[in-house]
Amino acid sequence: MSDAQTIEQLRHIGWRGDALPADGRRLARVVAQHRAGYELHDGVDTFGAQPAGHFLKRGLDPAERPAVGDFVEVEPGKPPHILAVQARRTVLSRAAAGERYERQVIATNIDYVLVLTGLDGDFNPARIERYLSLTEGSGAQPVVILSKLDQREDAEACVADLRVRLPVGTPIHAINGKDPASVAVLAAYLKPGDSAVLVGSSGAGKSTLTNTLLGTERMATSAVRSHDSRGRHTTTHRALLQLPSGGCLIDTPGMRELKLTGEENLDLFADIDALAENCRFADCGHGSEPGCAVQEALHDGELSAERWRNYLKLRDEREEQANMLESRLRRQRGGRPVVKTHGPRGSRERE
Repeated sequence: MSDAQTIEQLRHIGWRGDALPADGRRLARVVAQHRAGYELHDGVDTFGAQPAGHFLKRGLDPAERPAVGDFVEVEPGKPPHILAVQARRTVLSRAAAGERYERQVIATNIDYVLVLTGLDGDFNPARIERYLSLTEGSGAQPVVILSKLDQREDAEACVADLRVRLPVGTPIHAINGKDPASVAVLAAYLKPGDSAVLVGSSGAGKSTLTNTLLGTERMATSAVRSHDSRGRHTTTHRALLQLPSGGCLIDTPGMRELKLTGEENLDLFADIDALAENCRFADCGHGSEPGCAVQEALHDGELSAERWRNYLKLRDEREEQANMLESRLRRQRGGRPVVKTHGPRGSRERE
């Protein structure tokens, strides 16, 4: 660690605070996490550190442990130890795989979530909707990036399709990740002091784009499979990188499973909500009931069957995860009921 520390140095790694810890502890940002410990940056140097003992207690919610993007208070030593995690201004997380409810933090203290999808066989609007649903409660702004522009002749049609499906104002950019001139459009999201996390499936071109933004071949890349355009995990762990633009980029491994946390509002589907409000019956199940506005929209082509199916899938998964979260919180609170923050869409009573 460097001998002196100033707020200006911390600004280079995305710090937004106006003061350093009063007790003289140093601040650093988590730039990587490995099995053997953490890698931190204090605005000047990168160094290794270990978590303090209270972070290792059994039963501790994994979301309370230091994560990539966190600003942490560090005690000098050999090795230095992480004593505390500063309050997170934004958090992108997902539910971990498995039957037991557990939240996995993907990145913290980010301004933008860059959702990268290839314009080859990787292009999947339903998956993009899932990413944006996860982003809703993070506090960060989603930005959709369609890579491999050179491999698709009808890229403009793909962009137009997404503009119809996604909320108005959602930034969508089609780029060639190998071309610095094409990638320049992303500079608005990577200004000095800004932080962004790059997410997408394996083979979408995350490492290629990261190398172009860095201006050097730092991240390993590999070819994708010809039949489905999927790639191998060339990025094996989340890592925060400082870019020549002055911004910070968190690169992530390809995500095969994107499980909702149960706290999403699914605002992405506000158009379906609006349709459901026009159904004849307040408890309409949107099946064979008379006067169902949703079914009328499906019949008239106003609402696509594929978007409706994806909404139902995400809604049911959200409710399942919400119930699991409620059960977990109930156990933690000794059986007292937990108040839900949302309810199933389309089932609210009319006033």
